[in-house]
Order: sequence, then C-alpha cells, then structure tokens
Amino acid sequence: MTIVLGYVPTPQGEAALAAAIAEATAHGQRLLAVNMSRDDKLVDASRAGEEDLGRLRARLTGSGVEHELRRIEHGSDAAEQILALLASEQARMLVIGLRHRTPVGKLLLGSTAQRLLLEAPCPVLAVKAAG
Repeated sequence: MTIVLGYVPTPQGEAALAAAIAEATAHGQRLLAVNMSRDDKLVDASRAGEEDLGRLRARLTGSGVEHELRRIEHGSDAAEQILALLASEQARMLVIGLRHRTPVGKLLLGSTAQRLLLEAPCPVLAVKAAG
C-alpha cells in the first residue's frame, strides 16, 4: 500500500514530510509525495520550485524509503485531485501539514484541508510545524 503526502514548500510541508517518512519507514510502505500547482493563480505559494523539489528528492532518497515524487501541474481544485489520487493509489494514509489558525480561522479550516479531512477514503494524519 501507499502513503500519500500532500507536500507544500512550507514549515508545515516539512513537518508533514518528516511524519510521512516516519510512517513509511515504520510500516515498510511506499511514499508518494504530491505537489500541485493551481491553474487559476498566477503565483501559487503551494507550488514547489525546482530548488524545493531538489531538496525534497534528496530528503526522500536519503530516507531510504521507496518513493515517487509527482507534481500535478493543472487543475484548480487541489482537494479533488488528491481525493482522486487516494482512490486510484488505494492509499493507506494521507499526510498533510496544517498551519496555526486564529480563532476565526478555526471556523474556516481551509477548504482543501477540510475537504481532505472529511472526504478522504483513508486515515488522514494532519501535522503542524514545530514552534
């Protein structure tokens, strides 16, 4: 089975990466790291640049886990793309990073994270960055 990591080049993404590597190592499973870029934004902070992807590849290779890195370059609905990927990969787990929210922000978790937590067909491990 596969552990899917929703990766973004942020401290939250790095925390999710560490958790995903730990899960893949502990259970001897393949890790699929996914980064998505939205069509409807000229600048997308979630999009990993080549330097980010190079660091991610190096960290995955250094971890020793079987892995694949996939970038989805199209689509405007990240949750929809990841949910479809979870189904097609028959994922055992999804790992995502969450950022700290203000009290008002807690009401609105974030449409992508909220949809993934509520609709994923597998367990979701949501982690926060240290500090």
